[in-house]
Amino acid sequence: MHPADQLTVKDFLNVLQAQDTPLHSEKTPAPGQTLRPAAVLVPLFRYADAWHILYTRRADRVETHKGQVAFPGGASETGESPEQTALREAQEEIGLRPADVNTLGRLPQIITISDFLVTPIVGIIPWPYAFRVYTPEVARVFSLPLAWLAERGNFMELTRVETGRRVIAYLPQDGELLWGATAHMTMEFLKRLRLLYPSVK
Repeated sequence: MHPADQLTVKDFLNVLQAQDTPLHSEKTPAPGQTLRPAAVLVPLFRYADAWHILYTRRADRVETHKGQVAFPGGASETGESPEQTALREAQEEIGLRPADVNTLGRLPQIITISDFLVTPIVGIIPWPYAFRVYTPEVARVFSLPLAWLAERGNFMELTRVETGRRVIAYLPQDGELLWGATAHMTMEFLKRLRLLYPSVK
């Protein structure tokens, strides 16, 4: 059995309690710029004795990140906590009821290229689940095994020539391409779980 699949809920809780990793940023905000708060849900589930992470592919008609692989989530409303935002957006996008999510904790925030300050919320969901996908925003719901995501041969670390910033890109899997901010959030989770080679920073 892969080490990823031997993890317990307690293991997840232990790594999510530590918030000592600095923000990752896809861009440098302009001086005085106000970033829009947002949150995403990183849904974990157990199937066939293995852990999986749930992803969505955004529809081609949405305002930002058209057709890209993402976690359920979006911009925060006034007065919302990141947890409330992530759960509300997951319900709106894929019909995942907040009562069905066991939230475990947060990953470090990330500044996206679209000027959002995103807080990732990790939670466990039941499986199988009858999702109700809001098709104007979400084209597909799919999952990737945690063990596959942790395999060094399945992703690449690239550097954007124009910015010098590091980009994570996974090999295509099940017809989907995981890269950018969502890949960085995934990678941060794997690093905290000590599932990656030491060479991955």
